[in-house]
Amino acid sequence: MTIDSNISYQQTTQVTLASYPDTYPSEENFAVNTVTLPALQDGEVKIKHTFLSLDPYMRSQIAGRHVSGSIELNGLMFGEVVGEVVETKSAKFNLGDQVRCMGGWQTASIQKDSAVFAIGNIEQPSHALSVLGMPGLTAYAGLIWQAQPQAGDVVVIPAATGAVGATVGQLAKANGCTVIGIVGSDEKVDYAINQLGYDACINRKTQDVEQALDKLCPEGINIYFDLVGGDLLHSVSARLAIGARVILCGMIAETNSKERMAGPSPGMWIKARAIVYGLVVYDFEPRRQEFIDACAELVNANKLIMKEDVSVGIASAPAAFSRLMRGENMGKVIVKI
Repeated sequence: MTIDSNISYQQTTQVTLASYPDTYPSEENFAVNTVTLPALQDGEVKIKHTFLSLDPYMRSQIAGRHVSGSIELNGLMFGEVVGEVVETKSAKFNLGDQVRCMGGWQTASIQKDSAVFAIGNIEQPSHALSVLGMPGLTAYAGLIWQAQPQAGDVVVIPAATGAVGATVGQLAKANGCTVIGIVGSDEKVDYAINQLGYDACINRKTQDVEQALDKLCPEGINIYFDLVGGDLLHSVSARLAIGARVILCGMIAETNSKERMAGPSPGMWIKARAIVYGLVVYDFEPRRQEFIDACAELVNANKLIMKEDVSVGIASAPAAFSRLMRGENMGKVIVKI
């Protein structure tokens, strides 16, 4: 059955890549334009986007070095969205269904029904992009399924108040671990300790990180959930406890650079008998519902939280993304469309 869409959904306002940034992206690297959507075909749905997720991996897509693909000049920026079905030629979805898909930086899109997923038992739609979305799944898969934390483990997390880091920290605390964060401002230190429940948090801009780690982790680090790469990975690798687990998840320190840094000496990991995991969240997509079922009640009861840094309007996406890549955000960056 076809349901006629409102005339305002015949077009979509898009954000495209206008130029390649040399280092940090800025608003000038993007363009906003409006295009007409094609007619719906059998097996497709038209979705009015309500929330858009902005994530660091998008910078790697712009640079052409991300596993999920690259963005060409004048191409639509990729991104996961939550939205409402406003027209359907699919037996799987009805008018008004709340769904998620890779709809991109735009106000509406047409999708094959095989690429669209109901948000299910998630009470707040934006949570499908944040604490119960890809960032939450990343945290859960890396910490619970890969690192397998034990009570008493010392867990160190850089970018500790970001979408993934904040979830890792709370899950680690719930599993009886000692949790130490590393962030870039006193505001984030305060949030990590007083809102997320971290045992300690280091301001990397005002403190000597290595000295702080020596003081806070005298017996070594059992789990390092790496979200940044760079020099910090070297510093932590030299301080691993025997049997440590290292989750390699992100490279924020190098994302805005064209150069690649040399990695830590393997001797550091061999000495610690460490297990090093490379985490690609797409590998765990088939288990997303398992993760949601494990965490939804905690989220709905406000026992697992994620601060959402929300901008309004699709035209605000370039500025919000640029702030994210400069590390000026607090929590999960989302655009309310």
